[in-house]
Amino acid sequence: MTKVYEEQVVKTIDEESNSSTSDDSSSISSDENKDRGNWTGRLDFMLSCVGFAVGLGNIWRFPYLCYKSGGGAFLVPYFLFLFLCGIPLVFMETSYGQFASLSPLAAWRISPMFKGVGYGMVIVSGIVCIYYNIILAWTLYYLFHSFREVLPWSNCENKWNSKNCVVTERQNVTETLNSTVFTTNGTMLANATSLVGLSNATDLVDKITNDDILSNVTKVSPSEEFWQLKVLEITDGIEDLGIIRWELLLCLLLAWVVVFLCLCKGIKSSGRVVYVTATFPYLVLTILLIRGVTLPGAWEGLKFYLIPKWSRLLDFQVWGDAATQIFYSVGMSWGGLITMASYNKFHNNVYRDAMLIPVIGCTTSVYAGLVIFSVLGFMSYETGIPIEDVVTQGPGLTFVAYPEAVTKLPVSPLWAILFFLMLFTVGLDSQFGMFETMTSAFIDEFPELLAKRKVLFTAAICFVEFLCGIPFVTQGGIYLLQVVDWYCSTFSLMILSLTECVVISWIYGADRFYNDITLMIGYKPCVWWKISWRFITPTITLLVWLFSISKLSPVTYGDYTYPTWSVVLGWILGMVSLVPLPAVMISQIFKTKGTFIERVKKLIHPDPKWGPSLPQYREQYIASLSFSERQRMLRHIMENEKDGPHNMKTTNSVPSYTQKDK
Repeated sequence: MTKVYEEQVVKTIDEESNSSTSDDSSSISSDENKDRGNWTGRLDFMLSCVGFAVGLGNIWRFPYLCYKSGGGAFLVPYFLFLFLCGIPLVFMETSYGQFASLSPLAAWRISPMFKGVGYGMVIVSGIVCIYYNIILAWTLYYLFHSFREVLPWSNCENKWNSKNCVVTERQNVTETLNSTVFTTNGTMLANATSLVGLSNATDLVDKITNDDILSNVTKVSPSEEFWQLKVLEITDGIEDLGIIRWELLLCLLLAWVVVFLCLCKGIKSSGRVVYVTATFPYLVLTILLIRGVTLPGAWEGLKFYLIPKWSRLLDFQVWGDAATQIFYSVGMSWGGLITMASYNKFHNNVYRDAMLIPVIGCTTSVYAGLVIFSVLGFMSYETGIPIEDVVTQGPGLTFVAYPEAVTKLPVSPLWAILFFLMLFTVGLDSQFGMFETMTSAFIDEFPELLAKRKVLFTAAICFVEFLCGIPFVTQGGIYLLQVVDWYCSTFSLMILSLTECVVISWIYGADRFYNDITLMIGYKPCVWWKISWRFITPTITLLVWLFSISKLSPVTYGDYTYPTWSVVLGWILGMVSLVPLPAVMISQIFKTKGTFIERVKKLIHPDPKWGPSLPQYREQYIASLSFSERQRMLRHIMENEKDGPHNMKTTNSVPSYTQKDK
């Protein structure tokens, strides 16, 4: 890009920056892109991306993984992979989304042969949207039950409780006993035969009867029974889905109504909502942390979480887990970052945003861990159960362990309401990004048909997703959800990331992409990013994918062993998002004229439609291309004109040029 164009871009950015500042102060912003629209204010995009990146996994998976993998020592590989893999991929995705002002499907005009990557992103987002709202439905169910003077999972006096239910109180056992402990699914196992000599123990659990003490029985906490017997009414396995849980179905319907109301006008409505949904979790986490660290036993919990066990860094598993977690902590390869960046103004400083978004997402994971472990430390103190036996992950943490810990607090309904409200807003933000990826992808592909019917189209997608979610709210729905969650994005996301990185850095060209970014932001980013995109990031992504495949075991849920057919179903679901990669390649090759080599060469290069969507920026982009690149674009346009009247509107802006432009 010539110096003249750089100066022109910088001048344009300065003018837009002053205009944007004025717009933010008055809360009114004119759209630069009249067809698709733009974010109303600067913070809309940042908050939306942060909310999308910070999902439920940041709260229910990362803290457990950190504790299991060496405490504070785990942060070393975690943040190392953030800078080597996470930030480069976020920078790449937000950059080409903003540059083209297109969502994942249409943005693959950058290399039409690999448009299947865009389809894969949309499919993954669509599948995850279905079961993510199931989790939101569970959260709403708990939230509604929190508006009570006595939380229903705090005692064993409810009609759903079994004779094995026991409220665990503070124990002071003076010698090593076969004491009650939590397994990962929250079940408490009591082998109390050694407690016959009661003189050896004091303050034993009041709820345990003499008959129980004299026999080996399974003891279950009230929170576990509420989850299993009241919320889920769980069956024995995936073979028996049972009947629909109507309360959960209504909660699921409400969750989809909320999603529709927030997204019915696209970014114009969601951009306002995120000011609440993206900031509220931080407020609640801070309140819970302040309360948590003042509780007895909290510091013991924090020590378990943070004290480094440096020897764990010698374990390859720890490094693999850290790299894998990065893919779930910053929202890469789902299509959401591309979609949200596509609504930025062309000269938005995407470089700055791409540095902040993943860092905020990952530090939020660490911050959430402080909250979780301070309360789990208190729970360990209150129950006398070793903290390593209290710690769990996934739904067992959010719907069993943490709710039980809340019952030990004064004014427990208040803390339950805050906790489940926070969970709902965290999940809702992630849902925004995935759902907008689906709707924007189809609208960008069929603008004449869908652009003016966005509200109706959004309602239709919500309804279809709601129908697809009904099997998950049956009594055996948890088994089905576990299969989908286990397989659908475990390895496909990394394949999509790897393909995306290789195509843009090697086929489109890292140098050309680097120049595109310079055209947008007005200055050259650090050359490190080109090196990372070409070598470091794809290598790490490939290694992480191989690690994930090698460690992928058959799906489990507690002690339940899934039948073979359900494992096969899981693998099919996992492969669905990858099928478009070869399918689209084959389809594109058949639709293109010429010899096989000519077709491939034509399809791997950018479509003439590729580039900024607005004429004024498109002219700058074309002028910044090398002579050979413009020659190729012109030949492609002329070939399309020979094929028929299906030409691109954007080709009208191609300027004439001579050899002196070289």
